[in-house]
Amino acid sequence: MGPGKNSNNTGKGAIMTNSGSAANASSGTSAGTPTTAPDQPYFDPTPYGNGPNDSIDASLTDENAAVTQHSVVIGGKQIDYTATAGHLVIVDPSSSKPDAKLFYVAFTQNNQTEESRPVTFFYNGGPGSSSVFVLLGSFAPRRIKTSMPSFTPPAPYQMEDNPDSLLDKSDLVFINPVGTGYSAAMAPNKNIDFWGVDQDANSLKQFIKRYLTKNNRWNSPKFLYGESYGTARSCVLAYLLHEDGVDLNGVTLQSSILDYTQSGNPVGALPTAAADAWFHRKLGVHPRPADLLTFAEEVAQFSRTDYIAALRKFPQTDNDTVEKLSEYTGIDKVTLIAWSIDVASYDSQGNSLFLTTLLKSKGVALGSYDGRVTAISTGIAGKIDPNSGGNDPTMTAVTGVYTAMWNEYLNEQLKFTSTSSFTDLNDQAFANWDFHHTDPTGAQKGVDAQGNIILYTAGDLAAVMALNIDLKVLSANGFYDFVTPFYQTIIDLQQMPLIDKTVRENLSAKFYPSGHMIYLDGPSRTQLKADLAKMYEAATTDHQAMGRIRALQQRRAELK
Repeated sequence: MGPGKNSNNTGKGAIMTNSGSAANASSGTSAGTPTTAPDQPYFDPTPYGNGPNDSIDASLTDENAAVTQHSVVIGGKQIDYTATAGHLVIVDPSSSKPDAKLFYVAFTQNNQTEESRPVTFFYNGGPGSSSVFVLLGSFAPRRIKTSMPSFTPPAPYQMEDNPDSLLDKSDLVFINPVGTGYSAAMAPNKNIDFWGVDQDANSLKQFIKRYLTKNNRWNSPKFLYGESYGTARSCVLAYLLHEDGVDLNGVTLQSSILDYTQSGNPVGALPTAAADAWFHRKLGVHPRPADLLTFAEEVAQFSRTDYIAALRKFPQTDNDTVEKLSEYTGIDKVTLIAWSIDVASYDSQGNSLFLTTLLKSKGVALGSYDGRVTAISTGIAGKIDPNSGGNDPTMTAVTGVYTAMWNEYLNEQLKFTSTSSFTDLNDQAFANWDFHHTDPTGAQKGVDAQGNIILYTAGDLAAVMALNIDLKVLSANGFYDFVTPFYQTIIDLQQMPLIDKTVRENLSAKFYPSGHMIYLDGPSRTQLKADLAKMYEAATTDHQAMGRIRALQQRRAELK
């Protein structure tokens, strides 16, 4: 299904009420490498353990990489580029001794100048995820072919040149945090020393500084692109970079989670539930609304008024409100009341009641990452822990193609091979993650006295935007994402402590008829690329703003 009419607008109607606009790699080159350079395969024999107490020897400080030459056509123009897959060593900022070795893949256009060529740093979330998902699915020069929202059949799979690649606008660097990919701590440190909100952000800050130094990119326009937990990381990282004299031109927040206290908030989740019901033609609204964005704005208006009032009064109920809730969700009134009218509620096994109920008569459940995706939920399939083995229907639909094609791409096309196992998702990192976080005011925003996660990073974003008044921020959101619902993101952005209206104009939000991994939907990926191109253009063509950012960066560096 392609984007509906105006489905990617900034949403300055009901959804956005009272918010304004919300939401090279080779060493020694300037911003690219001549295409005459021969390919340089690399075999890495180092064992990269992914356990909490694992590390590699501190003497392994080489930064070797596989370097290969390629070309791609984007927008009718051939771009010659260099792909670099290897490691950078990050150091302790105080002692300058090696801290960890981080694996990355960079795509850099050849024969460009440092000042004119932006560089964008990408990462996924988890925490505990490598960057393989955003690399293979979104804006790298090559991408996997999937059948989303349908299941992608088993091998042989295919990769293709990516006409939606962002390489025509920016060099691209995909980072794998410690414990993911082939990234590991260096003794005497252990992986677990980097598994925490602030520890992780500081390690990526050190990586970015090392990349800028090694590749002569300090004066390039700089951007971050984070997905899921990567959006919380971006907020913290952007502020830390500013404090360390690295000021950014732009940040993209895809599928955000900025306030963990609001996870599972039914007010934020209702418009996504309605979008799922709209897609599967289960609405009680007749005729079915033609435009999804307009319908989503209508539901958001109901959610923040009548619905929130009904939640507060329950078990007292207003029949008209429950009737309207039933029409929007496709769930009958008796069932809704049994759920305490909470459309975001879960059963004792952690299954979303809404996602498992909407199409229960057909024996299928909806994917939480993308509600368009369905999978059999009867028999043994319905008894598998949804948090185990990627059993969510969305992840099940693409896991096979990701695993197979990443190994083929890295080993055979990028020519990096290793004796170690590549860690795409590290459950150990998630299980051992330290969510404590000290925000820019010095307040603790990570874990409360009872041990509950209360991580809040929208304040970090507000702080860096207030300090770097030219920083552009794009919030990209999928209508069918039940993990990080689009309307909850808008609420979080509306409520973050950023008062200046002029600065808020640097913040925009876009919505796409896709799920958590927006780019897996072809038309949505194309539209997101167009929206990114506009943001990059705005961030790099305002010469006065560019001058202010560079002056700000210089002043911060001089204070160090």
